Amino acid sequence: MKKKLWSIEITCRGGHEGMSFETLDFLIERSRSSKAMVLAVAAPHGEDILEAVEEAKSKGVVSPILYGDRARIERIASEFSIDLSSCPIVQEPDEGRAAELAVKAVSSGEADLLMKGNVKTATLLKAVLNKEWGLRCGSLLSHVFLFQIPKMGKVFCLTDGGMAMYPDLTAKTAIIENAVECYHRLGVECPRVAVLAAVETVNQDMPCTVDAAVLTQMNRRGQIKGCVVDGPLALDNAVSEEAARHKGIVSEVAGHADILLVPDIEAGNLMGKVMLYMSDGRGAGVVVGARRPVVMTSRFDNA
Repeated sequence: MKKKLWSIEITCRGGHEGMSFETLDFLIERSRSSKAMVLAVAAPHGEDILEAVEEAKSKGVVSPILYGDRARIERIASEFSIDLSSCPIVQEPDEGRAAELAVKAVSSGEADLLMKGNVKTATLLKAVLNKEWGLRCGSLLSHVFLFQIPKMGKVFCLTDGGMAMYPDLTAKTAIIENAVECYHRLGVECPRVAVLAAVETVNQDMPCTVDAAVLTQMNRRGQIKGCVVDGPLALDNAVSEEAARHKGIVSEVAGHADILLVPDIEAGNLMGKVMLYMSDGRGAGVVVGARRPVVMTSRFDNA
């Protein structure tokens, strides 16, 4: 059974409904279909950040509120011909305090989501995790990174290359659950999760392969719900039917993975940067697990 929804192909295989996004453009289409979200931007003291905010606003995706040094923001906007005339600016030259005000705006409901500007990640996360007025809700925070590579013809999810450094089995379970919930919100009823390693067999000397086997079994027993998990799988077998066939791997996930769970932050960070800087890829990332989404930008991100 096949049907089209938002230019997304939905195909049922083996009793599981999967969904394949061809490009990241579906995110813009989906965002335009609903009311613009109020975006709180902490310390937007950079031309790329302000250009991105202006473009998102012009597309009807967000309604931004800027928290930072007004004179600095207006100087950058003037220098790069960025129109911020309709964007409220909350004056706060101290970047730590600006992060606090932006988080409080989201926590109170004044804004819908948070975006990191030119403020240190640790400073922003300290505000996000504040027990009194922060955004933490008891779940593990993890980074979900959607990326498209031209030759692959499909959008994949990489997690977690930005938050959890060396996750244990409990943390990996939470990371999967966060990514799966994200996919459910995108309309994917049963995403396929590949637990990545360097090899496809369980090896006691490679702890990530042991974790992969346990996570797979937990999924089969219903302890991890709403998805299909398989691993350990090497990257090629996770994304290529041909590679999986050559290895003799029979799996609902191999060659059809939607979500790629990496063993640690180093693998995820390296893989993400290869996708963006060496493979002509595009990416969209967000921190999930908090009460509201958090957009974590990098100093090297363009608008």
